[in-house]
Amino acid sequence: MADSLQTPNAVPFPEASRPKLLDQVRQTIRMRHYSRRTENTYVHWIRRFIVFHRKKHPSGMGAPEIAAFLSWLATGQRVSSSTQNQALSALLFLYRHVLRIEVGAIDQVPRAKLPHRVPVVLSREEVATIFKNIQGTMWIVVALLYGAGLRLQECLELRVKDLDFDRHEIVVRRGKGQKDRRTMLPVAIEERLQGHLREVRRQHDRDLADGVGRVVLPFALDRKYPNAATEWAWQFVFPAARICRDPQWGPPSRFHLHESAVQREVTSAVRRAGVTKRVGPHSFRHSFATHLLEAGHDIRTVQELLGHSDVSTTMVYLHVLNRGGLGVRSPFDRL
Repeated sequence: MADSLQTPNAVPFPEASRPKLLDQVRQTIRMRHYSRRTENTYVHWIRRFIVFHRKKHPSGMGAPEIAAFLSWLATGQRVSSSTQNQALSALLFLYRHVLRIEVGAIDQVPRAKLPHRVPVVLSREEVATIFKNIQGTMWIVVALLYGAGLRLQECLELRVKDLDFDRHEIVVRRGKGQKDRRTMLPVAIEERLQGHLREVRRQHDRDLADGVGRVVLPFALDRKYPNAATEWAWQFVFPAARICRDPQWGPPSRFHLHESAVQREVTSAVRRAGVTKRVGPHSFRHSFATHLLEAGHDIRTVQELLGHSDVSTTMVYLHVLNRGGLGVRSPFDRL
């Protein structure tokens, strides 16, 4: 085993008060302001790695054990290349930033080559048919995914203050890559959305009367603005049905709707609509971009609305435009 490698960003844990390994992982991730999803994913893969090696402590293992685990995932579990790379990233984070151990030559643990796939895109008719099979709050959520090009997590994390009905605009806070951006708020959704917010406001008032009208705030804003957690502007647009009482997130509060609820509803609506494509919530974002390009909008504008750092990421939608392969008309259609 290689010697311990001290890094400038390492988190020191005194021996007398050293927490358990997975708690150390969580603390180190939160110091770097990674998302909750990343935290849960990394902890999941580190736990599976330890269990795979019969609960041997990672400090007594290195690159050979990592390679054996990844090989088992690829051959025994037949996981995708992206899943394999995700597990590798979690283990490298563990060794580099938590244990502060150099595992040796990273070349011995290669990253799997990612396949190049085109996104699943719905036609306008398919979108309309699916919307006929969705009701209530879920209709509004999916309408924002398609009408504003939001990612599912971005949509569920929207707060009341992020909606500007006068400018017909949505401000996405801390999107992918911790980037803010602006996108449109479709006029056709506004009436239903305002009605939904009136119901949420009444629920929030009842929560305040019961002494639980709080919401989880990002970072340390609850210390900087002590009253913000109970203010209407900071409440989630799509709150959960039940109060969260997990002490991990502080006092009892109302979190946002869980993404699995939207995923289940979309799957059911697609089945009822008779659409044979494999459609998930993200398919509506793909359809948003493709339909804008089909309507003749500039690719740079679409890139900005989607929040892509590089226009090459947006260019994938040029491959799925409703104009035949790569936008070329088939010679058979000219006969």
